[in-house]
Amino acid sequence: MAILVLGGAGYIGSHTVYELIQAGREVAVVDNLQTGFREAVHPKARFHQADIRDRAALSRIFDQEKVEGVIHFAASSQVGESMDHPLQYYDNNLGGTLALLQEMTAHGVDKLVFSSTAAVYGEPERVPILEGDTLSPTNCYGETKRSMERMIGWAARAHGLRYVALRYFNACGAHPSGTIGEAHNPETHLIPLVLQVPAGRREKILIFGDDYPTKDGTCVRDYVHVSDLAQAHILALDSLLAGGESDVFNLGNGVGFTVREVIETARQVTGHPIPAQVAPRRPGDPAQLIASSQKAMDKLGWRPRYNRLEDILATAWAWHSAHPEGYRSR
Repeated sequence: MAILVLGGAGYIGSHTVYELIQAGREVAVVDNLQTGFREAVHPKARFHQADIRDRAALSRIFDQEKVEGVIHFAASSQVGESMDHPLQYYDNNLGGTLALLQEMTAHGVDKLVFSSTAAVYGEPERVPILEGDTLSPTNCYGETKRSMERMIGWAARAHGLRYVALRYFNACGAHPSGTIGEAHNPETHLIPLVLQVPAGRREKILIFGDDYPTKDGTCVRDYVHVSDLAQAHILALDSLLAGGESDVFNLGNGVGFTVREVIETARQVTGHPIPAQVAPRRPGDPAQLIASSQKAMDKLGWRPRYNRLEDILATAWAWHSAHPEGYRSR
């Protein structure tokens, strides 16, 4: 029986596939390679290039693979792009999830781990954020993820599907082997953008806003290592396979760092001065997002292994310094 990983050629998906393979699991990957990379897929995973909105292609894959559970990463995920192209995000994110749920129902597959996001909360009503807090996204990306969660919930109620939605905060870092890492085109995530400066790919890093109500005026985020996120997905899947009920969990380290703190830590890790310049705020950016992951620790037994920002940045720098142009530099 195989675990079907949708979006398994992407950043978090590829790391989860590596962890699954390392644990001895049989894995099949579906990815349209719109933002993912074929080189990121573990060689022991069976790969299907397809868009999950294509129900005919997805049906053939479910017919071919004996699927015991699905991990769903396939979605567009850039905040700024979602604000400029909201209909594109509704089409891809909700359309893909709709097709997936239809095919899971048609093929009798009833276990789903869903890659959600802290963006569903919007401006938090308290810090750290708890799973039961108000969902009020401030950007279209977060709104589509909230809608995907709700769609899955209604499908579960009607068709007996059991699911876990994982709302994680800022994914970062790279596989400790250096084999795979973070590569987006265009890149929008803070840590890889910062590391592009010492890698010689940009002259400086922009700080989008320094007038937020935080300790140094820059946004605060909770950074969680991608390998820790991968382990959480496996724990969530194992919980469902063992008969566990549907649930929602936050995933983060519970500690927030400002943009300026990330840049300063990167300077220490890389030994590079990393010039920084303040720019206007980006629309849709909350001032701070920090998770309470106690529920995931209590119910799933999840324990993040990378608790220090220095260690997270060290794995990211090992990847980016060896692959300054991502997978194209191999």
